[in-house]
Amino acid sequence: MLDPDSTTRFDALRNWHFPADRLVVGAHVTLFHHLPGDQEPAIRIALADEAGRHRPLTATVVGPCSLGRGVAYDLDCPALVAARARLAERWTDRLTPQDRGWRRPHVTVQNKVTPEVARATLAELQSRPPLPPVTVLGFGLWRYLGGPWEPVATTRLAG
Repeated sequence: MLDPDSTTRFDALRNWHFPADRLVVGAHVTLFHHLPGDQEPAIRIALADEAGRHRPLTATVVGPCSLGRGVAYDLDCPALVAARARLAERWTDRLTPQDRGWRRPHVTVQNKVTPEVARATLAELQSRPPLPPVTVLGFGLWRYLGGPWEPVATTRLAG
């Protein structure tokens, strides 16, 4: 979960650059794409434990950067990377290949477009001034329902 101003800023970029039929959730930072649903109570506890270790975190916005068929802004936040690593250790044997290959926190502002469209978007966004830092306020847990997503839990960072 990001601070309201950052969420608004990234939502505006997503609304402008994301294919409308693919825009099903608002701006977010994905730490995991798929966690074991049968572990939901333990996941909630793990998120609460991790959230209790942190005050809101400041992240530097890096980018934009290419995703090949989209564009994202990376977030430089060592504390968030460390928190994600601790959480991943809890489910290491149950993580999907996509989650095992996680690279760094980022906000996707465009995805599932042609490489040409992505390159044009990247060039446009690179010509703009850098974005201000964001504040990470907490963790959200969502359930995928075969198309739409359902919010399950919100855990705010301590402080």
